Order: sequence, then C-alpha cells, then structure tokens
Amino acid sequence: MKKNSATEIESLYKLLGLGTMGIIVAGIGAVWLGRYGIKRTINNITKILMAEPYDRNLMEFFSATKRVGFQNIVENSMRAEEGKLIKRPLGSPRKFLHFDELMFNIAQLDQLPTEKNINIDTTVMVGPKAAKPLVIDIPIIVDGMAFGTALSEKTKVAIAKGTAMAGTATNTGEAGMLLSERKAAKYLILQYPRGNWAKDKKTLKMADMIEIQIGQGALAGTSHSVKSKDLDKKSRQVMGLKKNEDATINAILPEIKNGSTLKSVVDAIKEVTGGIPVGCKIGAGKYLEKDIEVAINAGVDFINVNGAQSGTNGGPPILQDDFGLPTLYALSRAAQLIEKSGLKGQVSLLISGGLNTPGDYLKALALGASAICIGTSALFAVSHNQVFQAMPFEPPTQVVWNTGVFKKQLSINKGAKSLFKFLISCTLEMEEGVRALGKTAIKEIDKKDLIALTKETSEITGVELAY
Repeated sequence: MKKNSATEIESLYKLLGLGTMGIIVAGIGAVWLGRYGIKRTINNITKILMAEPYDRNLMEFFSATKRVGFQNIVENSMRAEEGKLIKRPLGSPRKFLHFDELMFNIAQLDQLPTEKNINIDTTVMVGPKAAKPLVIDIPIIVDGMAFGTALSEKTKVAIAKGTAMAGTATNTGEAGMLLSERKAAKYLILQYPRGNWAKDKKTLKMADMIEIQIGQGALAGTSHSVKSKDLDKKSRQVMGLKKNEDATINAILPEIKNGSTLKSVVDAIKEVTGGIPVGCKIGAGKYLEKDIEVAINAGVDFINVNGAQSGTNGGPPILQDDFGLPTLYALSRAAQLIEKSGLKGQVSLLISGGLNTPGDYLKALALGASAICIGTSALFAVSHNQVFQAMPFEPPTQVVWNTGVFKKQLSINKGAKSLFKFLISCTLEMEEGVRALGKTAIKEIDKKDLIALTKETSEITGVELAY
C-alpha cells in the first residue's frame, strides 16, 4: 500500500475518533468476526447434515452419487432434459485392463545398455509391400479427426504443420480433405469415408496414404450424421453438400455389398493412386480376426485397429462404454494373427485408442504394432496453453471444435509448435527406453523385452510372467 493511501485511511479513522490503537482493534475485530462467522456457518451446516433425516438431507445426494456415479447422474439428467440421443466427446471414462501391468526389461550385464552417443533409429515404414510405402521419422501418427464435423480449419492446419515439423503423418478424418491441410502437411493420410465425398480421382491422388473407414472403437460401425445447421459454408463445400443437406456417414461403405467385395474397392483405389499404401480402419470386436482376414484377403497394405478406449467428437455413451474390445486385447489378438499368417513385415498394423504416454507407445510397438495413432493426446498438445482462452467457464475443447466459441482465438503457429514439441518429447523418451534395453532401433523392440505382472495380462499378450 502506498504511503499517502495509508495516511488517508489513518486520517479517516481519526475523523471517526479512532487512533492507531483503534485501527488495530478494528482489524482484529474484523478478523475475529470473519473467523467466527465461518465457524458458525460450518457448525450449522454440519449440525444439519448430522441431524436431519435422509429424505431432507443433502447427504442423500452424496450417497446416491457414490452409488450411481456423478457422471451417470449428469448424463441421465441430460437424457431427461433432451429426450434424444446424447453425444459424449472424447471417449469413454471407463478403465479397462491396459498397459500398466506390463514392464520392460533392463539391460545391465547380461545385455549391456546402449551408450548415449549412439543414435536411435525411430523411422517406420508403413505398407512395405506397396510400390510407394510411407516412411515417417517417428512411430507416432495423428489419427483421423474430421474438419467441420469435429475440428476447426485452424486446428486441422496446426496439426498438419506440427506433424510436418516432426516428420510424421496426419489423417484427414471422415469429412474430406482441406486444401490448407494438404498444403501444411508433409504426409497426409486421406480417410476414404462411408459418406459420399472425398472419393474423386483428384482428391485420391493428393494423398500419401489411403485409409478406408470401415468403423471405429467409439462409434462401432453405426451410421451417424451432422445437421446442416451445424456445418459452415466451407464444411459443406469440402464435402460437396447442398445448403440444407446433412452430412451422413453410412453404416456400410456404399461401394461394398459384403466383406468379399472390399477387394474391388481396394484395387480401384490402388489403380488410381499408383502405389501408395491402401488400408482400412476397423473397430475391434469379438470377431476381430475374421474382420482382419477379410481385409487381408482384399489386399490391404495396413490395418488400423481402433480399441474401445478411442475418442470421438461425440458418440452415444452406450457405444463408448459397452461395445468393442479394449486396446490391449485388440492389439494382442491382431498382432498374433498377422504373425501366424506369415504377414509380419508385409502388412503394417497400426493401433489406436487410449494410448496416452511414451510408455504406452513403446509397449504397443513391442507387442507388434508398426506405428501408434493418437487423437485426444494430440488435441491436448495442439491446444496446450491456449485452452485458457475458454477456461474456466467453457470446456477447453471450445478452442479446437469447429462449433467452438473460441475457435478463432487459436493460433496455428503456436499450436503447431506445441504439437511438434510433444511429439519430439515422446520420441526422445522412447529412445531412452530403447537404450535401456540395449538396442539401437525402435523396430528391434518386441514382446521378449516385456514382462507381465499378472497372469491375466500374460495370457492376453503372450508376454512372459514376471514371477
């Protein structure tokens, strides 16, 4: 406090007949009254909670919340309010058996660790049997998140720039290709959708890899749509929609009558694109092996298996919480099938769904994945400290969604730099893990480098028990 301000306050007290002692007494009194008031309030609330019968006691809500779950109560209230299908963003909050019960070996004497001055090879080749395989510098790809129906153009361009800086690929998602995204990306994966757009020859030829969207973990293979009122002019333009036309994703790819006709789609795309990898994305279900076999017989160069922990812009909670295989189960089964089929090193296995840390990534690679696809983690990275534009009164995603209140505030360059730093940091951590195993390349890691802490995890993954 400034001296003259203090003097003015003291003068005011003197005018009121108070001296310095009066000021001190008044201050102590205010503090005491404040503490007394707080104490009385807390005591009164406590007495009410401990004395009132349950049917008139707020503890009833606490007890019900603990039993039912706060999120379930909120979502049931949404159902009661709206009377329609509710859509939850960013995937299921459920906790499934994941990668935590797996640990890596440590190289010490039997196998010596790798010195710091030795470079670790982190490059990955996706679709090695294709005429023009995709070679990326790091084993992390940003998975499909669509422009318009999910992300804003600024967010898509920031992701494209960030992945280009890191020497890896990003995926368009199911709503078509933005020219600004294509320009910013070094490697762009075009998702061939279950809608009726992004399938012309010109668009297909602009991609570095094509991913046929069959299904995904957070939405299964269901049909869904975005109302025309929620699409801006550019979104409709990219998808070739009329002014009042909804964006509809079909349950089944219109070009296929059944699984056996997938081959004709794969062959047609390969003929147009001239040798880039062509594969498909599937949600992991009970009959995962049969789905993969259909894809393999269709001649795909890669398969992106999407586990139950995957996220989405918005999907019914029942599909997120109660359908599909968790990622650890899906990855283990898919990798075992590809190895048994003698296709390891020929058909690339991408894995996605709930992979959040460098430890998750490296374990997934050890279990047989060729590369990792991330979504939610990339969104958090690209928005990083820009989420404060929306918080605390709006969710942080309001900065990245195309319908977000603060989407215009997102800085593309800041977002790109944040994502780049995140990807590089994760890769550096994985390199340290490779050194700790006494190896020199990420592709050298396999399940023999892992130990399982529980019998269940060992049985699922085929990894040796730690005891």
